[in-house]
Amino acid sequence: MRAVDRSRSQPNAFAQELFDGLPRRYDVLEEVLSFGQNRRWRNAMVDAVTSMHPAPRRFLDVATGTAGVAMTLAGRTDSDITGIDLTEQMLRTGRERTARRNLGDRIRLVCARAEQLPLPDAAFDALTFTYLLRYVADPAATLRELARVVRPGGVVAGLEFFVPSPPVWLPAWRFYTRVVLPTGGLIGGGREWARVGRFLGPSIEEHYRRYSLEEHVAMWLAAGLVDVHTRRMSLGGGLVMWGRRRDG
Repeated sequence: MRAVDRSRSQPNAFAQELFDGLPRRYDVLEEVLSFGQNRRWRNAMVDAVTSMHPAPRRFLDVATGTAGVAMTLAGRTDSDITGIDLTEQMLRTGRERTARRNLGDRIRLVCARAEQLPLPDAAFDALTFTYLLRYVADPAATLRELARVVRPGGVVAGLEFFVPSPPVWLPAWRFYTRVVLPTGGLIGGGREWARVGRFLGPSIEEHYRRYSLEEHVAMWLAAGLVDVHTRRMSLGGGLVMWGRRRDG
């Protein structure tokens, strides 16, 4: 079975296998996978939630990985942050990183599925998620579950890879994802990262063939989010979205 097909049929198991051996070099190599733009994209997503008034006190970061976004939130706010991820090895590295920065008392990391959060309704003022929707079987249902744990008026923001537009940038993006990423992953991280590099481009294109940007917006609205905004980043290589949980 092709990796893209398995990521659709068994998304949780595939994601765990894909990222299980990657934590130690994850934060360096995700910059390679994002064309060196991950930090900029991440900051744009964080901007959407930290600009809330009043300032949020309780954050949830879903697909937190090694806690990169959680630590960014901790550096930009005085809030308490819960990070959730499917892969325990990633969380273990995240706990080591937060401890080194003396953030263990503000950032709590929990192993759980985004599709079934072990959290009460309206428990958080704001929620972020990163590179998540390609690894769940039902993005619309997952968005409803994310919105469930955010209070009315709270903000949800997400970051995903995207596909640049033709005719100029799409061929260049395809060359990067098909040739540069697998090679760079192999050199910088070994076979595990070469596998991620080979998977990434086809996975992103397949996701947006199934769910267009307009359908993503519709899913956010159907999840009870309003004032939904989209921002294409870096010539279309990244996509930041944000919206507010409907009042009442």
